[in-house]
Amino acid sequence: MAKERYYGTGRRKKSIARVYLVPGTGKITVNKRDIDEYFGLETLKLIVRQPLAATQTADKFDVLVNVRGGGTTGQAGAIRHGISRALLQADNEYRPTLKAAGFLTRDPRMKERKKYGLKAARRAPQFSKR
Repeated sequence: MAKERYYGTGRRKKSIARVYLVPGTGKITVNKRDIDEYFGLETLKLIVRQPLAATQTADKFDVLVNVRGGGTTGQAGAIRHGISRALLQADNEYRPTLKAAGFLTRDPRMKERKKYGLKAARRAPQFSKR
C-alpha cells in the first residue's frame, strides 16, 4: 500500500522547508496548519502557490510542508523552492517551465556578517570632526 509521495527540500536565507506532494485536491498544509492560517499576507500565499500555478497542477496535489527557521518571507521562498523540486520528481516535463520562471534556482542571498569596528554589517559608528 505504497502511496505516491514526491519530496523536495527548499531553502532560502535561514529557512528550510521539507515539502511532500501527495495526489489530492490542492490543499496546502504548513506545519500542520492551513496556509491561510499560517501566512497572514496574501503575497506570501501567492509566492507559495506560484510553481503549482505555472504548471497547472494546483488541483492535482495536496502539499504537506514542514518549515523551520527564518522569517515568513524566507519561509515562503523556501516552500516555493521545495514545491518546485518535488514537482520535478512527480514529472520531469515541468522542468523547462519551472526553470524559465526561476523557481529551481536556490536564492544565494544570505545575511551579511557583522564586522569588527562597526555597529552592524556595514553601519559605522557616527563620525564627528570635533
